[in-house]
Amino acid sequence: MGILLVIVHLLASAAYLAAWRVPTRLAGGLMLVALALHAGALYAAIFGAAGWRFGFAPILSATLWIGVLVLWVEALSVRVEALRSVVLPVAAVALLLPLFFPGFELGAQAARPLFLPHLLVGTLAYGVLAMAALHALLMTAAERALHGGARDAGSASLSPFSRFLEDLPPLLVLERILFRFIALGFALLTLTAFSGVLFSEEIFGKPLRLDHKTVFTLIAWAVFGVLLLGRRIRGWRGRTALRLTFGGFALLLLAYVGSRLVLEVILHRR
Repeated sequence: MGILLVIVHLLASAAYLAAWRVPTRLAGGLMLVALALHAGALYAAIFGAAGWRFGFAPILSATLWIGVLVLWVEALSVRVEALRSVVLPVAAVALLLPLFFPGFELGAQAARPLFLPHLLVGTLAYGVLAMAALHALLMTAAERALHGGARDAGSASLSPFSRFLEDLPPLLVLERILFRFIALGFALLTLTAFSGVLFSEEIFGKPLRLDHKTVFTLIAWAVFGVLLLGRRIRGWRGRTALRLTFGGFALLLLAYVGSRLVLEVILHRR
């Protein structure tokens, strides 16, 4: 079984790399094959016969799987070669990481009601929203290049990064991809927040406490919810959408990194 799992990982990685290099008409099929193999590898990594495992590598791999899936959907209607050149090689590497960093067995914790679904969905929510923030950074760079007149310069004078920005899909397409990530991340964050609020004692073995982590997570959830609602009702886009994306993700960072800073550095608690 171990050798078979390694083969599946290698085949999925090879399919991603092949989809990166082949013409567009063949890339979609190869990406679909890679996604199917990747899903099987993820299942084995997290829900394997040895028990439920958790770690950064499986979660990173799952986050890239979602990123490739969103890219595959967009590729059905628009050309996304420039994005493929970034996402697919990273996905090819990320899906191999669980072979080297399998994470730790959850043991008795996995038997606690709702603990594992809450943990996996919550971590994946942060991963997807981190990808949304990175995509927002890419959109910001593309918008500045467009307004800075990069398209008027001769192609020979452009840096490799400028040429990459030139090859990106239109900003409207990039924006649509951004909101796909945000919608997926918001749905996962909703499940995380409300499972934690409603089932705190079953998940963590203690009643809900409004600590820094919970408060910042709920505020971030509200920010992303307002962004999606504003997009639907008021047609929010452009810099408004980018600023709220960055703000919401900053709040998520405060929820985890910031909460540890407050407890350990300011309050001197662990």
